[in-house]
Amino acid sequence: MNVEDAMTPRAELVTASLPGGRDDVLAYLQEYRFSSVPVVKGEGDDEVYRGLVSRDDLIEQPDEDQLALLMRETPTVTPATNLRDAAQVMVGGTRRVPVVEEQDGDRLVGIVTVTDIVAAIAREEVAVDATCGDVAGTDINTVYAGTPLTVAERELFFANVPYGVVLDDDGDVAGMLTEVDVLEVARVVEGEDDTGDSIAGQDDEWKWEGIKAVGNSYVPTRNVEIPAEPVSEFMTEDVITVSRTRSVVEAAQEMISEDIEQMPMLAGGELVGIVRDVHLLEAL
Repeated sequence: MNVEDAMTPRAELVTASLPGGRDDVLAYLQEYRFSSVPVVKGEGDDEVYRGLVSRDDLIEQPDEDQLALLMRETPTVTPATNLRDAAQVMVGGTRRVPVVEEQDGDRLVGIVTVTDIVAAIAREEVAVDATCGDVAGTDINTVYAGTPLTVAERELFFANVPYGVVLDDDGDVAGMLTEVDVLEVARVVEGEDDTGDSIAGQDDEWKWEGIKAVGNSYVPTRNVEIPAEPVSEFMTEDVITVSRTRSVVEAAQEMISEDIEQMPMLAGGELVGIVRDVHLLEAL
């Protein structure tokens, strides 16, 4: 099975165009619940792919507004790339891989995502013979239900994962918190930063002319504001779990039908692992 058999074609893609700003991308991410948005330049036959802007890019660079400086280069594939090869690229850390026609100057023809490959597994279009126990991760990111969301967002960021299994006062699973949950309640706010006396004085060696500073200079900033209420107010309480013996195909079907990206793995009622959608790709 090749990428062209699983990808979302260009006609169905939501893209951001250069030049542009962060507000456009934030609106796309919040409305469509994407993890990233491809960036293009030009229109029609002159359109070329330029990069991706992700949720992390917006949060990590809160003061940057220009789309050209927010976006980053990512690996690409072609329509003829084998789906297993595309899965290997994603296991390396890229959830959405642009599909380009290289002979046309990197013309964007589609996007293939982790979800696309999970859907192919769910439909049994690619052969997979593994159980959740074979692919589950044993390093589990957790957050406490009473933690302020502002702190929990940083915990997800420093753990470099898009989820946190929420634990209650007894250490039991109480819910799930994801980057999407955080993004849905985040908003961009305006502010000011004091840059200090930025004009040279009469006696400064670096002065060009004798101009006295008459006050502080301010520059506008843009920040992502996140509510400080506890995680319990934003988490998903109905958690879907799996066992070690559940097949990867069944897990893929569950993820697609429930529109989720990870499921805690339980054994005897205890949390023993996490099965993420990218783990299912490793079964290929």
